[in-house]
Amino acid sequence: MTTNAPAAAPQPDPVREGLAERIRAMIAAGVDADRSPFDKLALDIFAWQFERNIPYREFCTAKGITPAQVADWRQIPAFPTDSFKTAIVTSFPPEQAVMAQITSGTTANRRGQIFRDDIGRELILTANRTMTAAYLFPDFARGQRCRILILAPSPEMAPSMGMAVGMDETRRHFGTPDSRFLLDYSGLDIKGMIAAIEESEATGVPLAMIGSTSAFVYFFNACKARGLRFRLPAGSRIGDGGGYRGRFGELTQDDYFRLAVEVLGIPASHCVNVLGMAESATNYFDDTLRAAVHGRSSQRRRLTPPWARVAAVGLDDLQPLPAGEVGLLRHYDLANLPTVLAVQTDNLGYVDHDGSFQIVGRAKLVDGKVTPLPSERPVGPMGDKRIFRFLEAYVNFSIRFKMGLARARQPAATTGAVPTSLPMTPPVCPCDELSEEMLANPVPRAESATDSSAAVR
Repeated sequence: MTTNAPAAAPQPDPVREGLAERIRAMIAAGVDADRSPFDKLALDIFAWQFERNIPYREFCTAKGITPAQVADWRQIPAFPTDSFKTAIVTSFPPEQAVMAQITSGTTANRRGQIFRDDIGRELILTANRTMTAAYLFPDFARGQRCRILILAPSPEMAPSMGMAVGMDETRRHFGTPDSRFLLDYSGLDIKGMIAAIEESEATGVPLAMIGSTSAFVYFFNACKARGLRFRLPAGSRIGDGGGYRGRFGELTQDDYFRLAVEVLGIPASHCVNVLGMAESATNYFDDTLRAAVHGRSSQRRRLTPPWARVAAVGLDDLQPLPAGEVGLLRHYDLANLPTVLAVQTDNLGYVDHDGSFQIVGRAKLVDGKVTPLPSERPVGPMGDKRIFRFLEAYVNFSIRFKMGLARARQPAATTGAVPTSLPMTPPVCPCDELSEEMLANPVPRAESATDSSAAVR
């Protein structure tokens, strides 16, 4: 006779609990806290992950590296992002996963996902909530909120996209009740967006707008083409995700900032670019707004918090490079406890003397070798996966289409001029194909990291 006995509860792991508590303490101390605990904690996490994570242990063993041979966090082997597409890379039993996010690559198979357990979800939420507060809302008192407009899909539309679930957490923790996602299956709600901007102008209440970089590029250009200009009150801000790995669509970064001032009246100091990847837990923000609030000048650095590090390594030997030299970026993130601490990316960039870093583009292969010149292929903040490329194209398509119905607030620069074409315009609306893909086998809401606190992932 068979019985339907309940599944046994997962056995407690005192080592994991101890590591998680030490990580929590570092995150709770904030972005300006002591950085020294990282060194020892990184080695302890590596030893634990080496024991528990089979794909990672096999990778390290193939390189001839074990915890006994590692004395510095820089020596910890970095697991390639491509390997997340072909293996389930967890340091816990996969059946305990409560969070699943699509990898940032293009391989279309069911294992192209990043899984986290309860502790992993808690760490990623706490880490990115701390980063969002410090860099996107550094002038807010505890509990202070503002209206947030989100130019991106909600978790209901894209449950496996970290960017969507992260923006939802930003809305829940920092937004007033009238904050909202502006994208649904009919496209971006341009009418509602402009109404909210005009209300902010009239009331003097600052507004925050967050979304993919390309959505803002499209909106700025569409407003400029139709003579739309706004002046949002002081304290309004933009949090844009991605920036195309060093590029801003067909704009330079300076052009992007100029349009933000022209169209919305938001200065460059209040335009905060955010970079994140599903394979690593922590998002990284421009520090310009935080620097302005604290009265410091800033050259737009992207700082790492005490619980994370970024290193640049050589294109050929993958050895650490001196400050300022361009190589492949490698992320070390203690909040990655449920997967792997060290992740090797295909992003080209450099690290400055203060530990801040910048991305200059995506690596390009020429004759089988990585070149120091980045690929010209734009990679959006929603990721390379086909469904997300369609989703981003749909956002941009709907902006251009619906902005054609917007009322101009002032004459165009040249009377009777035909609006110029916008960059990155898709030839047709991909909504039918998009809807079909998004509705096919979605990750259940309860398993889609609905509590993610990343500002834009």
